Amino acid sequence: MNLFKKMGKLALGAILLTTFASQSAIAAKYKVGVSVPSADHGWTAGLLWWANKAVADFKKSDDDVEFYVVAASSGSKQVGDVEDLMIRGIDALVILPHNPATLQTVINEAYDSDIYTVVVDRELETPSQNVFIAGDNAGLGTVSGKWLAKELKEKGNIVVIEGMPIPINKQRVDAFDAEIAKHKGIKILDSQTADWSTQKALAVMENFLQKHPKIDAVWCQDDDMLKGVLQAIKESGRTDIKTVLGGAGSKDIYKMIKDNNPVVRASVTYPPSMVASGIALAVAGLKNEKVGKMYHTSPSRVILAAELVDKHNVEAFYTPESAY
Repeated sequence: MNLFKKMGKLALGAILLTTFASQSAIAAKYKVGVSVPSADHGWTAGLLWWANKAVADFKKSDDDVEFYVVAASSGSKQVGDVEDLMIRGIDALVILPHNPATLQTVINEAYDSDIYTVVVDRELETPSQNVFIAGDNAGLGTVSGKWLAKELKEKGNIVVIEGMPIPINKQRVDAFDAEIAKHKGIKILDSQTADWSTQKALAVMENFLQKHPKIDAVWCQDDDMLKGVLQAIKESGRTDIKTVLGGAGSKDIYKMIKDNNPVVRASVTYPPSMVASGIALAVAGLKNEKVGKMYHTSPSRVILAAELVDKHNVEAFYTPESAY
């Protein structure tokens, strides 16, 4: 009888161990690391806000995914952040590289370690990723050029304030210049960089206003810079400027469009919410799930359309609770 009891206890123990192992397997979580630049201006503040929003949304429905969101003030700090995330045992990395050249090696290491890697916005010289997602930089330039040409009725003087002298800025400016060149009555008087900075754009626009007595429109491709441009125009007292066009999707600019601002009547998307979509792609990739109703499990490259936002559709894009 004792022998039977002992055997019964052993069998019960084996069942409990098997059950515990099964429960542990079920409870195991995917770990997703999200690395972005720190919020040093409006767009990156929006980026961090959308990353945290995506994480909060996923936590409501996906209890098998654990997230780590980190922000870095420099490329070297971001390298350290990614190394720390790898030590934590992440299964996926979603990263907007502070500087692609600086991050290339550590992203290579993550990707080569079978960490599902989603690179956002800034493309690596040597791609090491499962998915790349970004806005349409050339499209932003083209859509901006078409809208301004129409608004000016194909005649007038434009000044251009560029971002940082890096490839994505060149893509935007080249496409814009190519579109404006189709309209012989429009002249680009000047084009200078302002590093996507409100203060630098203010200084550049002040210089343009002193240098050029007649300006019909300003294209600055970025809503952070647009705020500096508007300040310079206001302080100058100039009334010749008919419109100013930025881009990227600031809620403040969308509010101006909603409120029928006389010179801010449109914007073009380059949404910081792309990082949230990157997180969704990482989770889908880890779980081998389809994205939407696609037949393929996951795309390898996603370019978000550059969409014109004006009074007719601004409500669909306006997110007043966002950081940007």
